Amino acid sequence: MKNTAFTKFHEQLGAKMVPFVGFNMPIQYQSIPQEHMAVREKLGVFDVSHMGEFWVTGTKAFSFIQKVTTNDVAMLFDCKVQYSCFPNGKGGIVDDLLVYRISNEKYLLVVNAANIEKDWNWCVENAKLMGLEIGKDLVNVSDDYCQLAIQGPLALKAMQKLTKETVTDMEYYTVKVIEFAGIKDAIFSTTGYTGSGGCEVYVPNKDGEKLWEAVFEAGEEFGIEPIGLGARDTLRLEMGFCLYGNDINDTTSPIEAGLGWITKFNDGNNFIDREYMEKLKADGVSRRLRGFEMIDRGIPRQHYEIVDADGNNIGEVTSGTMSPALKKGIGMGYINKGFTKLGTEIYIKVRNKQLKAEVVKLPFYKQ
Repeated sequence: MKNTAFTKFHEQLGAKMVPFVGFNMPIQYQSIPQEHMAVREKLGVFDVSHMGEFWVTGTKAFSFIQKVTTNDVAMLFDCKVQYSCFPNGKGGIVDDLLVYRISNEKYLLVVNAANIEKDWNWCVENAKLMGLEIGKDLVNVSDDYCQLAIQGPLALKAMQKLTKETVTDMEYYTVKVIEFAGIKDAIFSTTGYTGSGGCEVYVPNKDGEKLWEAVFEAGEEFGIEPIGLGARDTLRLEMGFCLYGNDINDTTSPIEAGLGWITKFNDGNNFIDREYMEKLKADGVSRRLRGFEMIDRGIPRQHYEIVDADGNNIGEVTSGTMSPALKKGIGMGYINKGFTKLGTEIYIKVRNKQLKAEVVKLPFYKQ
């Protein structure tokens, strides 16, 4: 079981620690609803050091990323970040990821913790075909970096105290390499998984302790709180953000998953599976990932059956929870064609009861 650079702080604060994709991680410190609302209303700090990081550099960096991701890397400019996914050559998704463009010959790929090895092997396989040198042009630095996500409406205001660079006016999904909390070359990005604004900061593991202490000192006057992975999940679900392994996987296409907006069929964007994805988009799909809100009282959970009024199976829940902000059950799931229109009544089978729900537009939570 791996520890992060911040594990000792979690333990000192009395966090409930759980094994998560090979890491010893905090699931919660207080209650999940309390931590959730702290992020929505003020600011909170997540340890997300378990995420994976790959550097792609050199003259072939652009063409490599353009090939292995569905979004159009040509739309990026220096210091811009892009959400994308790796198509798997069989119509499914290897993983979803963030692509950071530092310069035209320097990119950072940030991948999910559960998929680091799988993603790395996939990138290596394709990089070799394109003539990139592994260990030079493509480097796995996942074990070298730690990362804090400082999220919430007061996050950037608090973090501005730790750098001379202006960060409060940074646009969503941009990045700067700056001196932060006295740490040189920190990667500071206005990204996150909560929908409440804020930033994510990457530094070498050796600087982790310094980063943690500085962030909490800077945020103290704003009511900063440590937040566990439990609230990270409820926050992302309220925004309708996909979670790999739940809402997307090797058998789901980005078109089915509502990720057509990161699947760009622009000229020159000849990514893996492009022809198949174009055909899916043109012909339509037999199911789609949709959000739904419970009308009857109940909490939907992953793998619960979705049925019509007569009890016929029409889909399956992929993610579900009781929304701390909305105080109602919400979820996402793949629903068969014919039942995906907004406002459609569906039913979730909970302990052999059919509980009424309604297909709604995402996100569930609107600031």
